[in-house]
Amino acid sequence: MDCIFCKIIQGEIPSVKVYEDDKVFAFMDINPLSSGHTLVIPRTHAENIFEISEQDATAVIKAVKMLSTAIKKGIQADGINILQLNGKAAGQLVPHLHVHIIPRWIGDGITISHWPMKAGDMKEIAGAAEKIKAEL
Repeated sequence: MDCIFCKIIQGEIPSVKVYEDDKVFAFMDINPLSSGHTLVIPRTHAENIFEISEQDATAVIKAVKMLSTAIKKGIQADGINILQLNGKAAGQLVPHLHVHIIPRWIGDGITISHWPMKAGDMKEIAGAAEKIKAEL
């Protein structure tokens, strides 16, 4: 496998490690949006949210919560963005599930896209909900 994040976990590619345990590895993003921008990844390769095991997903989100608190306090951020992308259409660039923890400050000038608020078609919304419920 030629996964850059797997190579980081294995120490084949250097990283600035922030945290690790038996399920999770967290390191500083080398292309940070802000100071403290951290990536949290599962040790077991999973390309996206659809492939990760429930145990690993639970471990990742627990680490994200713990690290978000430490990052906010440690660098005195005003807020935190949590970002996780799945698939090329969603903007995922590295095919190994990862969660971005991005510290934010009021007036920092970082633009993370906000979608336009527009009223939806309630018939379409209800139809989509039925299709989703049928898959549960």
